[in-house]
Amino acid sequence: MAADSPTGDSPSRGKRADAQRNRETVLAAAAEVFVTSGVDAPIRRIAAQAGVGMATIYRHFPTRADLVTAVYRHQIEACAEAGPSLLAAAGSPFDALRQWIDLFVDFLVTKHGLADALQSDNERFAALHAYFLDRLLPVCALLLDASVEAGDIRPGTQPYELMRGIGNLCVGRDGDPRYDPRRLIALLLQGLRRPDAT
Repeated sequence: MAADSPTGDSPSRGKRADAQRNRETVLAAAAEVFVTSGVDAPIRRIAAQAGVGMATIYRHFPTRADLVTAVYRHQIEACAEAGPSLLAAAGSPFDALRQWIDLFVDFLVTKHGLADALQSDNERFAALHAYFLDRLLPVCALLLDASVEAGDIRPGTQPYELMRGIGNLCVGRDGDPRYDPRRLIALLLQGLRRPDAT
C-alpha cells in the first residue's frame, strides 16, 4: 500500500492535480496561439507557449481536432460560468449584462480564429454550435430577465437575437483596423435602455 504524502494527499491524487493543471495550461496557450496563428499553428509553438513538452499535449489531446474542440468548449464554459458571478457582483443587472457581453465579444473574436476548423465537415465541430447555444442562451436570458426586472432595459429582447446581433457586429473586424465592433455594441446596448433608466 502506498504511503500518503505529508499533506494527506495520495501520490495518485497529486498526479491527477498536476495533469489537470497541465491540461488547463495547454488550453489557455492553445487559445492564444490559435487567435494569432490559426488552428494549424505548429503544436511545438503551443507547447512552448504553455511551457510543457509536446508529449504532454499529445497525451491530453491525441489529435488536433481534440485540441480545437477542447479549447472551444473550455471558452464556452468560462463564458457561461461568468454570467451568474457577474450578476452577483455587479452594481446593477445591466452592468452585469454589459460586462458579460464584453466577455462574449472576446469569445467571438477567439472563435473567429477557429472559424476554418468549425466550418469543416467534422461531426465533432458541428456539435459545438449546439453546445454553444445550449450553454450560453440561458445565461444571456438570465441577465436580460434580471435587467428587465430591475427596470434597466425594455422587455421583449430575445437572448438569441441579441447574441446573433452581437455576432454579426463582430464579423468584419478581422483585417480592418478602422472597424471597432465594441463601439457599435455599446450603442446597441444603449438602445435597450429604458428612457428613464439611469
